[in-house]
Amino acid sequence: MGDRTHAHTGAAGRAAAADRPASVRNVVLVGHSGAGKTTLVEALALTAGALNRAGRVEDGTTVSDHDGIEQRRRRSVQLSLVPVEWDGFRINLLDTPGHADFVGELRAGLRAADAALFVVSAAQEPDAVEGTTRAVWEECAAVGMPRAVVVTHLDTARTSFEEMTRLCGRIFGNDDPDAVLPLHLPVRGPEGPDGHAPLTGLTGLLSGRISDYSSGERQEAPPSGDRQGPLREARARLIEGIIAESEDESLMDRYLGGEEIDVTTLVGDLERAVARGSFHPVLTAAPAAGDARQGVGTVELLDLITRGLPSPEEHTPPAVTTPDGARRPAPVCDPAAPLVAEIAKTSSDPYVGRISLVRVFSGTLRPADTVHVCGHGLTGDGEAAGARHEADVRVGALSAPFGKQQRPLDHCVAGDLACVSGLGGAETGDTLSGNGDPLLMEPWTLPDPLLPLAVRAHGKADEDKLSQGLARLVAEDPTMRLEQNQDTRQVVLWCMGEAHTEVALEHLRDRYGVQVDVEPHRVPLRETFAARAVGRGRHVKQSGGHGQYAVCEIQVEPLPAGAGIEFVDKVVGGSVPRQFIASVEKGVRAQAARGVASGNPLVDVRVTLLDGKSHSVDSSDAAFQTAGALALREAAADTRIQLLEPVARIGVLAPDDYVGAVMSDLAGRRGRVVGTEQSTGGRTLVRAEVPETEIGGYVVDLRSLTHGTGRFDRAYARHEPMPPQLADRIRESQENSAKVR
Repeated sequence: MGDRTHAHTGAAGRAAAADRPASVRNVVLVGHSGAGKTTLVEALALTAGALNRAGRVEDGTTVSDHDGIEQRRRRSVQLSLVPVEWDGFRINLLDTPGHADFVGELRAGLRAADAALFVVSAAQEPDAVEGTTRAVWEECAAVGMPRAVVVTHLDTARTSFEEMTRLCGRIFGNDDPDAVLPLHLPVRGPEGPDGHAPLTGLTGLLSGRISDYSSGERQEAPPSGDRQGPLREARARLIEGIIAESEDESLMDRYLGGEEIDVTTLVGDLERAVARGSFHPVLTAAPAAGDARQGVGTVELLDLITRGLPSPEEHTPPAVTTPDGARRPAPVCDPAAPLVAEIAKTSSDPYVGRISLVRVFSGTLRPADTVHVCGHGLTGDGEAAGARHEADVRVGALSAPFGKQQRPLDHCVAGDLACVSGLGGAETGDTLSGNGDPLLMEPWTLPDPLLPLAVRAHGKADEDKLSQGLARLVAEDPTMRLEQNQDTRQVVLWCMGEAHTEVALEHLRDRYGVQVDVEPHRVPLRETFAARAVGRGRHVKQSGGHGQYAVCEIQVEPLPAGAGIEFVDKVVGGSVPRQFIASVEKGVRAQAARGVASGNPLVDVRVTLLDGKSHSVDSSDAAFQTAGALALREAAADTRIQLLEPVARIGVLAPDDYVGAVMSDLAGRRGRVVGTEQSTGGRTLVRAEVPETEIGGYVVDLRSLTHGTGRFDRAYARHEPMPPQLADRIRESQENSAKVR
């Protein structure tokens, strides 16, 4: 793993289709925003011979940006696959965004990968590393995914590899700091005028030899004498950690007995410990400078991926059922087995159409195959989002992506990844299986989108395209949720945060040609009577010929929350004919749905029909409906109407240091804290009830308040009376909006 005594040369060129799972490595790069994940991917691709110069393929684009949005925003916003070849292995590098808004892309990358590289920047504050990376580390630990740590930006001033190693041990080591240890120590050149010593190479702790990159390509040399002391101490700790985490008791006895353990044996134990997910080596890597072909540490990292991280054959696949829910045996990572594959990501190409990134878990996928597509949709809790969809489709072209290029493939074996076109309406998370044996893989869980974005078509030409564009956005990104709110008559796209909404609007405009206007999101309010009231509805019109005549008298009284609307008939003597009783009720309910004061639906009242008048000729169903509506409006005018607002039940998970600030902020939002619970990792769960009008942008505010370490979930609890002063302001605002319209 970078400790070999001979120079290493990678196979040049982009990766061809793999023929066996053992020669495939699927690795996802995870880390906080700005850690340098995409730069690292480009450095690895350059070292492997897949790039002509750092960060560029032959068409001049980056390795990950397909539509230019990342270059404009200067950050990754989508999952990207970059396949390279190294030492006879096909390495699928899955580059994920570091911003919390794009966690859906991260979860898709974790699903498609067999191991993870956690990229941390030595130039960023420790809070940035801890806050945005620890939760993902814990997710990987829960499923036993092998992990390694890569420290970047050590070539910048005032950075320390030793400090970063200690930080990683504290954040990722939990109760076992010896499970997170460096494989190499950095070598720095002479100090410059600014006092900064550039990174020029690495010293392997197992081999004791230096990998010198100062010439632009890796050269090996023995270490200088002044480094022997620190090397011996770090090497001893590394060896003890490797042997302990590999649970090789006989080797530990030999080591403690003073026997010199050969490097080959140690590397074998290292590989086993990493594959088991119990030991996490720390490496460093830097992009190549100038015309150099190899960045510092890139050879060692590629060696670790191929020799130390597991193949797809060692990965436990997700559970599989039939579309009806019957359990089926787990997929076998064998190219000759029946096909089981999953769509990890869906995107749109202006020339090819919809492209699906597919991970094949079993069997072999080929162009022109007929496969069965089955999907259950994805939601925040992993449950079905709607009706299951199934279809038999003919597979289009298979390709390996590289920037904007799509290199054709003639097959994709079990364990490999490929881009597939021609899958019709297939969505992210759908399962591909043989058309004679339909299967469905269990979904991966995704967080709920909590930031609402209310949109409307900018012009007449956009109205027809809006629904299609929104539907395609949601199909591509399961962390978006589309809502057609019948109460507020708004189209709401729920997103993960502000950056997520900006990208969604840009995709609507640039990919689908839809111009939209953003409007303030309205929370669905309700109205109710604060006290008993009576009303008389009189609808009498006579203009020659058949007229309209209906009179009704009603009493309205408030009911407990959640009771809805009750209608009671107490008419005596036939003053309102029996056939028109239902007409009055229909008119009352229709007016209640429209509201009586602020335009919000009326709820939780009992309406009693007491008396009325009719005409033998002019009374009709329509006349008594109108009279019922008029009576309800008159009753509302004689009493106080309470405005009800929805209250959400939320749970905020934040580090203990921020709990006081979180609770104070919730109090400022008219929230009521109902309890706290101690959680793992020095965090506390705060449970509270907060009006929904106060938490529209809470996901953004909470991140700012907790420096990106806090998260929350929400669920509707009930509607409660709104404070009178706030209700008056909302009524005034709605009246002004109505005048403008």
